[in-house]
Amino acid sequence: MTQREHADGLAPVLIALFRGVLYRDQSADLWQYLMALRAQVADHARVFGLELMVDEAEGYAFLKQREIEAGEPELPRLVQRRQMGFTASLLLALLRKKMVEHDAGGGDVRLILSREQIAEEVKIFLPDSPNEAKLIDRIDADLNRIVELGFLRKLRGQENQFEVRRILKAFVDAQWLADFEARLAQYRAYAKESDATR
Repeated sequence: MTQREHADGLAPVLIALFRGVLYRDQSADLWQYLMALRAQVADHARVFGLELMVDEAEGYAFLKQREIEAGEPELPRLVQRRQMGFTASLLLALLRKKMVEHDAGGGDVRLILSREQIAEEVKIFLPDSPNEAKLIDRIDADLNRIVELGFLRKLRGQENQFEVRRILKAFVDAQWLADFEARLAQYRAYAKESDATR
């Protein structure tokens, strides 16, 4: 790679990563630059207290807040933590479980789910509601939030079909999944408690 190509590629890759997740299938040129300039991108990110995370097999990269080492000054957080509501957290847990089941079954790498499939999975853990439309609106709002966060992607021309993005694996990891049954028990208890207080 020439000096000029280096200069031309580094800035766009860093900008893309500062904006969010970089996907190989959506930005092939930037992905190529990232692979060629990986060490430089990581060095630049480190200056801002960030760590470059790349999953070549799944085809995504992102920046996360780096753990401060002993003796280092603490920097303000550049990557914000986002609070998740109960239903959004539950959705992420269920989507990750679906991904594990899908991967175990082999076949297509992409996991596509309909809005109805997702809603049915979530309803099991939510208190019964006399107002079905209100419940669906709540689920839709959380689905939209998860789309904004990049864990789901609406399919073009098919508004009620979603692709579960592979980056979910980086945020809901194996340890988290190991505790999944305990979390589901908590969700069930929450649902019953909510039912009792209504």
